[in-house]
Amino acid sequence: MCLGVAAPMAVAQSSGAEMPEKDITFTSAEGEEIGTGTLTGTPAGVLIEVDLQNLPADSWHGFHIHEKGVCDVESGFKSAGGHFNAGDTEHGLLVEGGAHSGDMPNQYVSADGKLIAQVLNTAVSIGGEADVSGRAIVIHGGADDYESQPSGDAGERIACAVIE
Repeated sequence: MCLGVAAPMAVAQSSGAEMPEKDITFTSAEGEEIGTGTLTGTPAGVLIEVDLQNLPADSWHGFHIHEKGVCDVESGFKSAGGHFNAGDTEHGLLVEGGAHSGDMPNQYVSADGKLIAQVLNTAVSIGGEADVSGRAIVIHGGADDYESQPSGDAGERIACAVIE
């Protein structure tokens, strides 16, 4: 399950414990750096914060964790594989028996081509069985319909970031 976040972030910050962090850099399908992100391990999952620019304006986009930490521009980021799926589930936030661990809500890009977001993914972790290390975050050209198998019919992959 993925949630927009404000309160869980406050809990993580007030606990006094060191939370593991991973910084990422997004590359466009043209091979240009278009922004950054930070993944922070929390007691509830992983908080993903992104700040991107130069994306298609005024549109919704699929936003997923993919299984392989390879963002090869020449392959159209197909090198990142399919959605990360730590369990035996189907794709889709609206599907019974879903969702993949890497399924997250669509994200909206504003009129100026910017995407600034915070998403809490409660199905993944930094370390452990659902570890995001060695995976990638992929942004798709269109919105995920949350149902189509195996990946939501969100279109081409327009940006990618390796999670070291």
